Amino acid sequence: MVRQYLDAMVAHDWETLRACLTDDVERLGPYGDDYHGVDEYVPFLRATIEALEGYVMRVDRVVASRESGDAIVLAELSETVTLDGTRLETPEALVFDLAPDHRIARVQIFLRKSFTPN
Repeated sequence: MVRQYLDAMVAHDWETLRACLTDDVERLGPYGDDYHGVDEYVPFLRATIEALEGYVMRVDRVVASRESGDAIVLAELSETVTLDGTRLETPEALVFDLAPDHRIARVQIFLRKSFTPN
């Protein structure tokens, strides 16, 4: 489900992305920019991604774990955009909590410092 969500984000396939989320999804952003509910989160994500010039996402790995019945998925990725004519890459780690139906119930986003790739 997480790979489908990430692929949908890159493809700007907002209906597929929406289907990956629970109605009450919680998004905890790196800047205190939190969103609650699919009707709040998907429009935010769409507006943000579509506004980024030259957006590219590279997924390095996705790892799943199940502890005491809870499914957690970790994704290590980087997002690269063009800002003021310069390519800027931001490495990230995302933590996904899955609902019993395997849809994403919560996503937490952690960033490292952005840098200019070689």
